[in-house]
Amino acid sequence: MIFDTHAHYDSGAFNADREELLASMPQKGVGLILDPGCDERSSRAALALAERFPFVYAAVGVHPEDMASMTPDTLSTIRELAAHEKCVAIGEVGLDYYWDDTHKAEQKELFAAQLALAQELDLPVVVHDREAHGDCLELVSRFPAARGVFHCFSGSAEMARELLRRGWYLGFDGPVTYKNARKAVEVLELTPPERILVETDSPYMSPVPLRGKRNDSSNLVYIIQRIAEIKGMTPQEIERITWENGRRLFGIE
Repeated sequence: MIFDTHAHYDSGAFNADREELLASMPQKGVGLILDPGCDERSSRAALALAERFPFVYAAVGVHPEDMASMTPDTLSTIRELAAHEKCVAIGEVGLDYYWDDTHKAEQKELFAAQLALAQELDLPVVVHDREAHGDCLELVSRFPAARGVFHCFSGSAEMARELLRRGWYLGFDGPVTYKNARKAVEVLELTPPERILVETDSPYMSPVPLRGKRNDSSNLVYIIQRIAEIKGMTPQEIERITWENGRRLFGIE
């Protein structure tokens, strides 16, 4: 079975067929899905989906792009939501300097607060890092007990080696199937199979040959196939190992 460790089924892109699509996943070989929140609303929505579908789990947190939605009570609410039995991580949290490089200090403060919360609650972290590699690495280094995954990893091989040394996992998505994915291939080559997670980031970043279309968890077969080619393994081996990796990291029996 396949574990999609990052998919936003709370997104409006799934409003027309969300229930039917999710219900079909076990028959398509997808046995587990993690839906990460990006603010209070989407964190609650992810938990609601996790309550309805036994194979769906949730992460709760505030994404750097969603800082504007915060109130003085937001982080307290995230703490409360994290106590839910189907919440297995803090996320999607991190830094994004692509969309906004004018509020770096505020982003770092928010990320640090959520890393501290994850460390306190002994929950893994789902990290969003877009064009903020140095600051992300510096911040996670301040929290040596924190663990988790750098979602859709886009950093350098040197950064990957440091994160792996610290016990982090790396998530790989549709871009690993793209023709210009030289950096992702280099990182995959050096990443031990036991530290690889597979993700779709649905509804975004569909893999080749479906690039440009709405993504969903069934498309992980293309990502797994490409990873297997790069690692010199079979798709069945990658599927099994990444299933075990995700369950181990997120504590899912």
